[in-house]
Amino acid sequence: MLEERKLQKAKISLMRNPKFALWSGILMVGKTSIVDNIPTASTNGRDEKYGREFVKELSEKELCFVVLHESLHKAFRHLTTWKKLYDENHKLANQACDYVINLMLRDIDPSGDTIVMPRYKDGPKKGQPMGLIDPRFKGMNAKQVFDLLKQEQKEQEGGEGGDGDGEPEDGDGTPVDGSGRVPGKPKDEGAGLDDHDWDGAGDMTPEERKQLEREVDQAIRQGLMAEKKVGKGAGGMSRELSDLMEPKIDWREVLREFVKSTCSAKDTSSWRRVNRRFLSGDVYMPSLIGEKVGHVVIAIDTSGSIGDKELAEFLSEVKGVAEEVNPDKVDLIYWDSAVAAHEEYEGNGDVSNIVSSTRPKGGGGTSPSCISTFLEYKKIVPECVIILTDGYVGSDWGTGWTAPVLWCIVGGNDVVAPNGKTVHVKD
Repeated sequence: MLEERKLQKAKISLMRNPKFALWSGILMVGKTSIVDNIPTASTNGRDEKYGREFVKELSEKELCFVVLHESLHKAFRHLTTWKKLYDENHKLANQACDYVINLMLRDIDPSGDTIVMPRYKDGPKKGQPMGLIDPRFKGMNAKQVFDLLKQEQKEQEGGEGGDGDGEPEDGDGTPVDGSGRVPGKPKDEGAGLDDHDWDGAGDMTPEERKQLEREVDQAIRQGLMAEKKVGKGAGGMSRELSDLMEPKIDWREVLREFVKSTCSAKDTSSWRRVNRRFLSGDVYMPSLIGEKVGHVVIAIDTSGSIGDKELAEFLSEVKGVAEEVNPDKVDLIYWDSAVAAHEEYEGNGDVSNIVSSTRPKGGGGTSPSCISTFLEYKKIVPECVIILTDGYVGSDWGTGWTAPVLWCIVGGNDVVAPNGKTVHVKD
């Protein structure tokens, strides 16, 4: 039918355009269909659906914009990576993801030669952009945008706030409605440009999710190769996507290696010989010679987002690391928005009893800066700091670290700490 051909033409034109070479592979992931029961467009992170009437009324450039919008949701795994945000506030999660994507699309084609954001064709919003866009969110990920929107919602208590509008503007300086409301739909169902099928993403089996992750990885790798062939395109996120495509590593191996490489032989460390193992990371460390490990700080996030099972598994691994490298001392810190508990273990015999003797405490917010502040206040000077967290900390990653820091990020969050070394804990 006409709408199906129109949609197919839009995808083909995007895949043939060198400007969008980076996204050529992701455009082919999942199934694409035209349906009659949705007002705009939708994705579950794998498949795309487009409303027939919506496709019919869009110009070619507008349709290309929407197609790329849905594809970027898939590329960045929004509906799986940020499910926790959706569970906390589905409206803000929808908006945060859209703010990120729409800014990227505008930056890819700022002059609108190939893609332009759709505008309302009639009604009280006629002529206004359908999607959410705000230049203040440039360079942020969805979680960072979510945190700002949530803060604004708190500041607007008692009103209709929480939409994060603040009179954002599109590329033409036109005010953009921050409500994200589709005419005729409840206000908190999402943004006007599309819907996000979080439930559909949740209905995938574990095997389907693994298969989707493999397909997305492969599609982005294909896009990176295509972009290289045509020269540097305007995809805009090659570096971040390259980092995302790095082979997954065994975090336990990294954890052990970090402790041994950082702490071995404190009495013979030398900054004249750089440890090449960590040159590609954010930690600049000396070469160390010896077998003895000194003082280690382990700081565990107990803000409520880490369950008992994950905590027990991590403590078990900490015990294994401590026994293997035989530290002189381990300071075990439980923290949320403040240090909730501090335990000290000295000598291998004491350290080996961590799992059975420790008493985790916490349950508040999440502020890693409380760790560095606590260490400074207590005059604790370790040889390294290991931090377990889900990474949902906004911009607060602590400052003034006086020892190398290893961030172990759990729960599928792909965020990378701005300091220290980051390893993603994935089973």
